[in-house]
Amino acid sequence: MRISVFWFRRDLRLEDNRGLFEALNAGLVVLPIFIFDTEILDKLEDKSDRRVDYIYQALQAIDGKLESGLNVFYETPLNVFKRLIEEYDIQAVYCNEDYEPKAIKRDEEIRSFLFDKGVELRSYKDQVIFSKNDILKSDGTPYTVYTPYSKRWLEKLREEDVKDYSGENSSYLKGSGLLALEEIGFKKTDLIFQQALLDKQKISEYHLNRDYPALDATSYLGMALRFGTISIRQCVRFASENNQTWLKELIWREFFMQILFHFPHVEKGCFKQKYENIKWRNNEEEFALWCKGETGYAIVDAGMRQLNQTGFMHNRVRMITASFLTKHLLIDWRWGEAYFAQKLLDYDLAANNGNWQWAAGCGCDATPYFRVFNPTEQTRKFDKDLKYIRKWNPDSEFRIPMVEHAFARDRALKAYKEGLKLFGFPV
Repeated sequence: MRISVFWFRRDLRLEDNRGLFEALNAGLVVLPIFIFDTEILDKLEDKSDRRVDYIYQALQAIDGKLESGLNVFYETPLNVFKRLIEEYDIQAVYCNEDYEPKAIKRDEEIRSFLFDKGVELRSYKDQVIFSKNDILKSDGTPYTVYTPYSKRWLEKLREEDVKDYSGENSSYLKGSGLLALEEIGFKKTDLIFQQALLDKQKISEYHLNRDYPALDATSYLGMALRFGTISIRQCVRFASENNQTWLKELIWREFFMQILFHFPHVEKGCFKQKYENIKWRNNEEEFALWCKGETGYAIVDAGMRQLNQTGFMHNRVRMITASFLTKHLLIDWRWGEAYFAQKLLDYDLAANNGNWQWAAGCGCDATPYFRVFNPTEQTRKFDKDLKYIRKWNPDSEFRIPMVEHAFARDRALKAYKEGLKLFGFPV
């Protein structure tokens, strides 16, 4: 039997899935697959990782809708496709695009292998509204500042860009089914997968409440967007009708994705390469205190404890904790980025990298390096009643700050100025 394959990746849903829609409407029976890539999973030290459990439960939901029709593998993608080519008469493999450097390299490897076998890898834009070269400046170069990028993004948006790719065709080929979570080396966690929902009241009031961590006022859709259990097109349609501030947050997500795509060096280094000359202190004992939430700054410690306990941290507090690490402690932003990557349930390479470089002042941000958040002032503005702090850091009053703010700010500004002078730039 001649078949097509649909390869689930960052798109764990049957509804409004562009690549799946194209596969189902190509006229052949579709073999749906998911690959737990051993090269990725083997690097995860915590075998109770909630993110793996989330993926597994999302796959269970898909498998249930397909009546045990999903095929799940625990191997490298190349080895999986070598087996599938031998077992089936595959005419084409469908998937949705991924823009991270390692994913691009993986897809090129698979594309090359399939091409040699006379099979085409057909990939589609699904996790973003605009990708790659969709939005460029008039000279053909990518935008490197958010505001003009977002303006052009909004100007370019058309109804066609947020089309719903839900289809009626359900011609699936049943296969091997799911592996047990233990078969891929992981354990069940306390996470309970729920289908992502758009809360009209929360999102309509998003611009009023988003900066106050004690309020239950964020969308909590970061994880769903990261793993594609909700469609970005659905979110943009909803945001356009209900809240422009939330829409702009979705645009930030795409801005950082296109920065990573066009400037892949940011994965390991500063976007503004002159900042590589900053002389970081990188005190391991101070880093450990930051990780544990024992800096003596109540809102910083509350955020880190929330992260360690739940895998989530409010966005305003993410900025405060990141600024504290990079500016107050003069610890390399890459250390903090790696820690967040390990802990955040909604970890996304582009967003995590972009936001850490924003905090460190070395990213694609128009504001110079001398922005240093004062944790005490941030508390007065955004948690004046200490509700957030009391929830996550109830013993905060007994801890002495590890460094005085004015001293740390002056030390940071001096280090940045000296580093930039070494590069020959005026400051």
